[in-house]
Amino acid sequence: MKTEEIINSAPKVMLHDHLDGGLRPESIVELAKDYKYKKLPTTDPGELADWFHRGANKGNLVEYLQGFEHTIALMQTKDSLKRIAFEMMEDMANDGVCYVETRFAPVFHTAKGLHYDDVIEAVLEGLELGKEKYGVGYGLILCGMRNMKDTLEIAELAVNFRNNGVVGFDLAGEEGGYPPKKHIEAFQFIKRANFFITIHAGEAFGKESIWQAIQFCGAHRIGHATRLTEDIAFDKEGNIVSLGDLAQYVLDTRLPLEICLLSNVHTGAVDKLENHPFIKLFRQKFRVFLNTDDRLMSDTTLTKEYLTAAELFDISLDEIEKLNINAMKSAFIPYNERLKYIYDVIKPGYQQIREKLLSLKE
Repeated sequence: MKTEEIINSAPKVMLHDHLDGGLRPESIVELAKDYKYKKLPTTDPGELADWFHRGANKGNLVEYLQGFEHTIALMQTKDSLKRIAFEMMEDMANDGVCYVETRFAPVFHTAKGLHYDDVIEAVLEGLELGKEKYGVGYGLILCGMRNMKDTLEIAELAVNFRNNGVVGFDLAGEEGGYPPKKHIEAFQFIKRANFFITIHAGEAFGKESIWQAIQFCGAHRIGHATRLTEDIAFDKEGNIVSLGDLAQYVLDTRLPLEICLLSNVHTGAVDKLENHPFIKLFRQKFRVFLNTDDRLMSDTTLTKEYLTAAELFDISLDEIEKLNINAMKSAFIPYNERLKYIYDVIKPGYQQIREKLLSLKE
């Protein structure tokens, strides 16, 4: 078996995936035709995929986000939202993902008159249909945007839909100039409701952003967190020598870090893949795991992210299993459900692969 085949067949868990960053190029072309949307740079799906990837691979977050103008423009009806959510679940099944938490910002999907409730219900309907057909578990995370004056309404919506498939609240968008503490009211509301928080932090801004996300806003997970290395001392060979107070706290509390290898290069969070802090954090026993971020923009899948880590950092099948158990432990679903995935899906899945590889050797 080829390494890619092995990784694809292995049960995987994805916790950082943007719904509006993962559309299929074919679907974009079809939806543009249906909705008479004329702004696409090309109507050839292959060329369009290349265009999105080229546009995103500029090395800075602001340019990376520009492609979303087109995807969001085509996510303004209940039908399109439902379709895109369903297709995402099908893509997850084909990628060997057994559980996914996808996220999006409802504020971007009201341009044609939909109310927030309509938007969220349409996405949940598509996700549920996908779960029924493909057996992939899911949770939906609602994003407030950093440049919004007030994200409390989105936080309230997240809590309102907590029994219907919404599992948490996120803060996304450009980091510079929009510190997470500006949204403290939304986070306090979520905390009072005993609900879950993940925050994009330490991607385009320094360790202060991570510190604020945790200590001011009560984040249960951090998206990206590549700049945590600013609080870590390395020797000349690049080995970790000591941890600052923040990094030590993250390690000691097992605070999960949602790592996205390829997109971090595309947004300029790291200069090249070889320099990504993921492997050092993993070897130091931080609770990390891999994700795709934006599958369309970064031309990636979860299989590709793990394959990249296997080729670049020489991680083994056992370590891939460990990373996915890390992810499952960090999911925003009830503890007993997490255990079921770990003991009924993930561990047996990797054991089957080991047995298969063993029989091929014989």
